[in-house]
Amino acid sequence: MFGIGMPEMLLILAIALIVIGPKKLPDLAKSLGRAFAEFKRATSELKESFEIDSELKEIKTTFNEMSSELKEAMVVDVDTKPEGQNLSDNSKDTKTTLNEMSGELKEANDVDVDAKPEEQDLSDNSGEKEHANKIQEKNQTVQ
Repeated sequence: MFGIGMPEMLLILAIALIVIGPKKLPDLAKSLGRAFAEFKRATSELKESFEIDSELKEIKTTFNEMSSELKEAMVVDVDTKPEGQNLSDNSKDTKTTLNEMSGELKEANDVDVDAKPEEQDLSDNSGEKEHANKIQEKNQTVQ
């Protein structure tokens, strides 16, 4: 212990016994033991708090790194409106094109596209026959 051997320890105890007296020496030893135990407990708590603080700092830096990585991943450079293009005109053109195509499909198939399947009679293949006849007629007119 602290460079004190057995002879030095016996000498200190003999002097303490003479100075303090045999009646108060056990009480002094108890109080010294409690003081040392309290000191050990306080130092261990201090060490734990330093360790917890360092762990919290590590966790905080990890979360900050993750947060910055997520923010970088979420940032998207999107050119929402190309230069020199009016999007409202483009959507109108698309709508009219779709309407024209829908009309052509209705004419080609002579089937009500908007009708529910229950209302259509699909028991025979008349639609396919009519379609084949129309294709033959168009081929004849082209030739």
